[in-house]
Amino acid sequence: MIAPDLTTATARLVELIEESERVVPFTGAGISTESGIPDFRSPGGLWTKTQPIPFDQFMASREMRDEAWRRRFAMEDYFAQAKPTRGHLALAALYRRGKSPGVITQNIDNLHQVSGIAPDDVVELHGNTTFATCLDCNRRYELAFVRSQFDELKGRAPDCDCGGYIKTATVSFGQSMPENAMQKAQEWTGDCDLFIAIGSSLVVWPAAGFPLQAKKSGARLVIVNREATEFDSIADLVIRQDIGDALSPLISH
Repeated sequence: MIAPDLTTATARLVELIEESERVVPFTGAGISTESGIPDFRSPGGLWTKTQPIPFDQFMASREMRDEAWRRRFAMEDYFAQAKPTRGHLALAALYRRGKSPGVITQNIDNLHQVSGIAPDDVVELHGNTTFATCLDCNRRYELAFVRSQFDELKGRAPDCDCGGYIKTATVSFGQSMPENAMQKAQEWTGDCDLFIAIGSSLVVWPAAGFPLQAKKSGARLVIVNREATEFDSIADLVIRQDIGDALSPLISH
């Protein structure tokens, strides 16, 4: 069912949530655009202007590692100034009520944690861009330190003391998905009775498979996204409205 208008959409969404015992939200970039963080895949998004650097190129080339960090620091204003949106706050409200165990997210911006969901209850399928790790010894590095070293080395990416490469704690194309996060997401998805996909184009696999898994496991499926997705036909409710408008009624519930 595609909701014909915002009023119908929000009323039905609230009804589905109230009827459910375990709600699992799944979020993509669309929930964060209200905060000023640009979308990646939509027309005019970041990847239509600059293609992402695959993991194998990052590992093989000093120039690519330097360029990856240059791009990350160029984006710092977006990430550093971003605040949780109405969508983030709505999901945090569901979490506080005990309606959801947390959130599964494709996002790397840390805004679900800032909104009030415990870090252990944010399942980050694509990692987190607000800090870095060594790919060899897994030592954590704060971005301020990496930036100071990058500037001191005149635009060269610093390496770890162990000799490993330092990379934002994100999952690049060609990099293995985090096993623990994928396992937790699969468990949550198979154990929910309502799955809400929010702001995701649902085209990046394996993450895009979770709505289908939820449906096959007997859960009802809601999709909140401006554009159509390939799973709209199996959804119990499709909301093609502004995400903040659609979810904001949940903040006061």
